[in-house]
Amino acid sequence: QYIEWALEKRDDLFRRHSDVTPEALATNSAGLNYTQLRTILADVLENQNRLTPETLSDLKKEFIEAEAYGMLEFIETDNSLNLIAGHSEAKRHLRQAAHAVQTGRHDVLPMGYLVSGPVGCGKTFLINCFAGEIGIPMVKLKNFRSQWQGVTEGNLEKILNLLEAMTPVAVMIDEADAALGNRNMQGDSGVSQRVFSQIVSFMSDPAHRGKVIFFLVTARPDLMPVDLKRQGRAEEHLSLFYPYTRDDREELLQVMMDRTGVDLPMDDVPPDLLEGERTYSGADMEAILTRASFRAAGANEGTVTPDILQETVNDFIPPTYPTEGELQQLAAVLECTSRDLLPERFRSMDRAEVVERLGQLKRMVD
Repeated sequence: QYIEWALEKRDDLFRRHSDVTPEALATNSAGLNYTQLRTILADVLENQNRLTPETLSDLKKEFIEAEAYGMLEFIETDNSLNLIAGHSEAKRHLRQAAHAVQTGRHDVLPMGYLVSGPVGCGKTFLINCFAGEIGIPMVKLKNFRSQWQGVTEGNLEKILNLLEAMTPVAVMIDEADAALGNRNMQGDSGVSQRVFSQIVSFMSDPAHRGKVIFFLVTARPDLMPVDLKRQGRAEEHLSLFYPYTRDDREELLQVMMDRTGVDLPMDDVPPDLLEGERTYSGADMEAILTRASFRAAGANEGTVTPDILQETVNDFIPPTYPTEGELQQLAAVLECTSRDLLPERFRSMDRAEVVERLGQLKRMVD
């Protein structure tokens, strides 16, 4: 209604200098206030600067980030789920979710996702790639806490109001076990408890189903309160794991070779990378290939050869935290809400034994 009123008797002028119709502008300006809309219209009508979909997207991002005082960051990427190696069931589910969003079937979408798995398994990259495929804005919740009394709650309320105005929108919260707190936190005059209550109340509002989709990303889902993980909030639990089969390892290694510019046939790759009990994460493989490129830079015209890669693998000593790694894997196994997402070696594990072993590991680590 505001745009229709502002363009009264000037509609033709606007259309001559805009690739975005007034109707499309109204649809794609969710989250903007009247002052910001007036700025966009004045730039077209008075300055006669052309308004394109790309310009509108950039302006909207700039306005909303300024409105949120840097507490929201837009995730913009040209990547898609095609860049993800392995995790086939997780990709299949997210592609179905993207299709539901794009076809307006908000009623079939979960209220939110819990994405868990050991460090280096690609959780954040998976969601970043999903952002490039979903067709709606995705934002990352940044630090909204303040040292001043009452400001933290006010910041969060402002963020939630912006998210409500921007719908449909996806929200990623990385390291969610540390970022969101819980009902029982003490020592900050009850701020964390009030923040937690605001977030869980917003997440469980049925009006937000399929319109504000939360992605809670963590390597320690066991530290998150049940209130956040239950049905009606983070309903779908996607668990990711390191590649285990040779096929999965080859697929991941090929992606990392493409990323680092290393060109070797798979038959020339050291067997240690593709077989055996030692599991290399994507981050490990990327580090090895980068080191191999560094070694090759001073010899052989910068080309990584099989011998150089073998030397690098033999020399590579990754940071080793076996207890923490096992703990994170078992925590992800227990949180997973789909049997299809579990690697074969975890599907047959006795749940009671997993719970007992996880308890032992937590006592050792925590």
